[in-house]
This record gives sequence, structure tokens and C-alpha cells, in this order.
Amino acid sequence: MGFPSEKELKAVRAKLSKVEPSRLLPKNASKADRVKYKLCEKFVVYLMEHKISQVKLAKKLKVDPSRINEIVKYRIDLYTVDKLMELAERLPLDFNVDVA
Repeated sequence: MGFPSEKELKAVRAKLSKVEPSRLLPKNASKADRVKYKLCEKFVVYLMEHKISQVKLAKKLKVDPSRINEIVKYRIDLYTVDKLMELAERLPLDFNVDVA
């Protein structure tokens, strides 16, 4: 398997230019935001490990697919820790939340 052709690269670049990127966690993020970010990360790992689509995960969790997209794009501003925990507890995710 060699490097993609210029035509393939151009097609990928065009597709990616229309997609909202995942958000990064700011260095000065609050503890709540750090917990939310880690929970979102668990959903991304779940999707990758189980090789399922966001739509299938949404059906499994009984939520709109746009909600899963927000989570995997790390839109932590749209969720509370409680809501992400509620969704995470519906899946066999391995996570712990430490409270200091």
C-alpha cells in the first residue's frame, strides 16, 4: 500500500474542509470541563473499538445522532457532567471519576 495519489488527497482535503473539527481542551479548563472531556474521549474510544457508526451508537443510547456527533467532537459546552455520565453508564465503559 503506497502513498495516496494527488487525486485521492485532493478528495480527502475537500471532504475535511467541510467538517467541524474536534475541540481541544484549554490549558486553564475547569475540573468539570476536564471530566466532561475525558467522558467524551471514552465515547470516541468506544466507537473505534467496537467499529460502529455514530448512528448505531445513537440508536443504542436512544438519542438523536446529532448528540453523539457533538460528544465525539468534544462539544463539552453543550453538556453537563451529569448528562454525559448518564449516557456513559448505558454502555460498558471502563471509567472512574475521582472527586477531590
